[in-house]
Amino acid sequence: MADRILERHIEIERSIIKKYRKAIWNNFVGGVQEYELISEGDSIAVCISGGKDSVLMAMCLRELQKHSNVPFSLKYIVMDPGYTQENRRLIEENCRTLKIDAHIFESDIFDVTERVGGAPCYLCARMRRGCLYSKAKELGCNKIALGHHFNDVIETVMMSMMYSSEIKTMLPKLHSTNFEGMELIRPLYKVKEKDIISWANYNGLKFLQCACKLTEKSADIEGLSKRKETKQLIENIKKFNPHADDNIFRSLHNVNLATMPAYRDCDSGELHSFLEKY
Repeated sequence: MADRILERHIEIERSIIKKYRKAIWNNFVGGVQEYELISEGDSIAVCISGGKDSVLMAMCLRELQKHSNVPFSLKYIVMDPGYTQENRRLIEENCRTLKIDAHIFESDIFDVTERVGGAPCYLCARMRRGCLYSKAKELGCNKIALGHHFNDVIETVMMSMMYSSEIKTMLPKLHSTNFEGMELIRPLYKVKEKDIISWANYNGLKFLQCACKLTEKSADIEGLSKRKETKQLIENIKKFNPHADDNIFRSLHNVNLATMPAYRDCDSGELHSFLEKY
C-alpha cells in the first residue's frame, strides 16, 4: 500500500513539470522570477487551505526547491478554522498521499465570524491571514505563501471597479503591516484557474471547495456571489474576445497614469488630480 501511495505521489508531481509544463510550471516559475518572490535564505510558510490552489502551490514550491540555485526552506502549515471532521480528514488524506509534511493547528475563526456577523468573508479572511502570519513567525519563517492565482487577480480588479469605485487588485507580494519583517507572496500569480482544475481532474484528486460553515448554510453570501458574478462576466466577454482575460492581466502591468483624471499616491495615499500638472 505504501509503495502505491509513493508511486502516485511521484506521478502527480511529474505531471506538473511534464504534461502541465507550459500551462502551470512555466507560469509558476515565470511569476517567481519576474516578481522576485524568493530570495536566498528565505524560510517560507506554505499555507495550505485544503483547496486545489494551495495544494498545487505547495507541490510547485517543493519541486522548485529541488532544482533552484537559490537555497530556501519550506514549512507547510494548515490552519483548521473549524472544519467538519469530513473536511479535516480530506485535507489529512491529501497531505499523506502527496507526501506533504504539514503542520496542522486549530483556531476558532469560523465560530468567531459567525458570532460577530456582518461581512463574514472579509472578517474571516483578515483573521485567517493574521493567524497564518503568527504561526509562520512562531516557526521561524519570514514569508507566507498563499494560493491566489491569475483569475483571482483579474476578478479582483473587475470587482473593485464595479463595486468599490476604484482600480486596484492584489499584488504578487507585499510586506505585512502588523508582523514586522514578514512578507506575503503569491507564487501562482500567473497560473490560470482552468489549468489548475485540469491538473486536479487529470490526477483524479479531490479537494475542498468552500468549507466555511456560513456558506454551507447559505449560498447568498454577498462577497462570494459578487465574485461568482464577476467570474461569469469575464467568461461571457471571452465569448466575443478570447484574449480578454490576458488583456485585463497585462493592463495591470501597463497603467498609463498620464491618461488618468486622478490617482492615489502609493506611499502617502494622497489623491492627485491631472489638473495639478495641466
